Amino acid sequence: MINSLLRYIFAFILIILVQVLILDNIQFSRYAVPFLYILFLLILPFETPGWLLLILAFVLGLTVDLFEHTYGIHTAATVFAAWLRPGVLKLFSPRDGYMSNTRPSISDYGLGWFLKYSATIIFAHHFFLFYFEVFSFHHFFSTLWRVIVSSAFTLLLVVLSQFFVHKPRTE
Repeated sequence: MINSLLRYIFAFILIILVQVLILDNIQFSRYAVPFLYILFLLILPFETPGWLLLILAFVLGLTVDLFEHTYGIHTAATVFAAWLRPGVLKLFSPRDGYMSNTRPSISDYGLGWFLKYSATIIFAHHFFLFYFEVFSFHHFFSTLWRVIVSSAFTLLLVVLSQFFVHKPRTE
């Protein structure tokens, strides 16, 4: 239990540092903006209670907002993504349900499942984030293009991180 808690605290700090020190300085033609910090919500255990998930999302988003001076935009989008997560997990649940002692990862549920799960949450997060940022539908299609490109870039980074961090489980 303590080992697992320390692992998630370390993951939180590492993901925030990568986001703030490296990824915030990467932007391709103003459209592709990677937001890897959403990975922290994606990798939390299945058993994480909803109230804790929302609190962790609030802290995660607030931390990013403090570093980026964005005044709550990331907090709102991250809490929205955390609110969606249980429904998305239920939507993509295996027929027999999730096995005990597993986590939402490629190594436990395969690339196809992980892509569906993470792409849904990442797209919803980015959609909320970018439209909340512009707070208008005046440039609907250009903002939608930013959502799609940034979601794809973030999804690529999330999947790559899975291959670097999670080792396949041996039975």
